[in-house]
Amino acid sequence: MKTIRWGILGTGRIAHKFASDLKLVKDAELVAVGSRSQKSADDFNKKFPVKHVHDSYEALVQNPEVDVIYIATPHNLHCENTLLCLRHNKAVLCEKPFAMNSRQAATMISYAKEQKVFLMEALWTKFHPHYLKMQEMIGEGLLGKVRAILVNFGFKPITPIPARLFDPGLGGGTLMDIGIYNVFIAMSILGKPDHIDAVMTPASTGVDEQCAILFRYKNGAMAQLFSTFSSNLATEADICGSEGRIRLTSRFYEPSSTVEFYNERVDSREIIPVAKEPGFGYQYEARHVNDCLRKGLTESPVVSFNDTLLLMETLDKIRDVAGIRYPADEVDGRN
Repeated sequence: MKTIRWGILGTGRIAHKFASDLKLVKDAELVAVGSRSQKSADDFNKKFPVKHVHDSYEALVQNPEVDVIYIATPHNLHCENTLLCLRHNKAVLCEKPFAMNSRQAATMISYAKEQKVFLMEALWTKFHPHYLKMQEMIGEGLLGKVRAILVNFGFKPITPIPARLFDPGLGGGTLMDIGIYNVFIAMSILGKPDHIDAVMTPASTGVDEQCAILFRYKNGAMAQLFSTFSSNLATEADICGSEGRIRLTSRFYEPSSTVEFYNERVDSREIIPVAKEPGFGYQYEARHVNDCLRKGLTESPVVSFNDTLLLMETLDKIRDVAGIRYPADEVDGRN
């Protein structure tokens, strides 16, 4: 494949950002878009002209000129949309959260293995230069032993407030929308927590308007994670060790973040240089998917199936402890 041909399933805001960044991937071409309405597909095509404009997801997945599909629909549709793509042998990059719960995630991954078709969760932060630099510094021992992680992510939604933020049917609430980044960062450094404490402030719809999480580890390390739709927070992450501290400044989950290193041995603060590119930051994961497809892989070595399942299982546990429930849980038979 000289050029990897992409389709986008869904036409919302994140689909627009991904389409914009795909232009920065030299061996990729956006050839098709699929929406549930012709008008939405046509509107998308006006901004990002493509060869094929489909008025249904079914038509998109049946297009023989599409190699891989980026799923950009609301959380509650990710499982259904992914299975549709896999059924038609289309490689999939599925936006986070991967699914509504771990049972859905396991079903998606099992079917991808059965079909022998590539599938990956779109945890874009894992491919960003600032995140890779942070991991490199930790691996070099610059922090000593990591003892604490503090992450805050919060904003006050402005009107008109997107329905998905508070609708339980759409997987609303802070945990699944923004808190997932907090959980991901903590687990990517400290691993699976040995104990989870979590509480939430419910919105009028029942989803979490605020969520506070504490991860505890047998080695004494802790991670304190907080997400909210009630106030604007700094949206920074502090990774604290016995010898130093790394701060990922606002927004810690995006490539625009700055890496600050506080060296306690010499009492100094240093801004670590990190390469920057134009765009929103979706081009990095798209390049990785292209590379995987060229190698004939069906699973990413960076965002593995085990990684995705562990993250979803941890989110399930947090929701169980905090009392966050979704209609999808009842359908899937969760208690």
